[in-house]
Amino acid sequence: MSVTDRLRNVLTGRRDRLAFLAGFALLSGVTGAVAASQVPIDDAKVAGLIKARLPKTQLTKVNCGKVNGLCEVTAGSNLFYVDHSGRYLVIGRVYDMQTRQDLTATRLLEINPDMLVGGAAKANAAPDRDEMPPIAQKAGAGVRQTSAPAPLQRLSMDALPKAGAIVWGNPAGRTVTVFSDFRCSYCKALSNALRSMNVRVIERPISVLGSRDIANQVYCAKNREEALHQAYAGEPLKNSGACDTSGLDANERFARQHGLSGTPVIVRSDGAVIEGYRPKDVLAAWIAGGKA
Repeated sequence: MSVTDRLRNVLTGRRDRLAFLAGFALLSGVTGAVAASQVPIDDAKVAGLIKARLPKTQLTKVNCGKVNGLCEVTAGSNLFYVDHSGRYLVIGRVYDMQTRQDLTATRLLEINPDMLVGGAAKANAAPDRDEMPPIAQKAGAGVRQTSAPAPLQRLSMDALPKAGAIVWGNPAGRTVTVFSDFRCSYCKALSNALRSMNVRVIERPISVLGSRDIANQVYCAKNREEALHQAYAGEPLKNSGACDTSGLDANERFARQHGLSGTPVIVRSDGAVIEGYRPKDVLAAWIAGGKA
């Protein structure tokens, strides 16, 4: 074997050893990260860290077991997140892409069922504003509201084509039009409430949370009402094919033109509007002609 061949073998062996060591180090790092993520975090310890940094914020509950890497912090009707060190605070929404569930919206609904989507579903609330730095106060200026800053009073449906509507419920009941999103937890709660009431629902899906694919399937299903309830329940949609979905495009154009950026939006037959979820008894009284 020549000197060149021996040198090549030595270098090749060195590269193999280096590659092995690099791979082992990478695997060790990943294994360590996974192991670290499985170590239970002490909720009380994190709560103590938050209280030290935000003494004016009255904490209700700290839960570090729901979202990997984050602790969910409840402070009255407010909701925000911190990392396990209690140093970094996150104001926003957590969305589970695997289950397609808005975890923040679900939790906010549990905390306060009367909360309007117009303010609550766009972002979650922040801690006590006096403890937030100026930049964070500006960033969170619109997230503490429990109602939209300029709620709609009336909305005419005359410009909307019949296409794009999914009609369900009691044909002889009072009619309400609902702009909804199949990934909106509030819309699911509203659907369940309306389902138990003597009403006729004209549901018009709009893709606020990236649900257009689901809306297409529901709209093109042989039984739209059945498919609608399956979609809210997270069940596989049956008997769905391809069809003309231009009516759904019209729904979304109408929503943009009238500033419907949150869901659900409920429109009574006389044009009166509710932006957001309401409990069943409030809905029943409003649909009958009362005030929300």
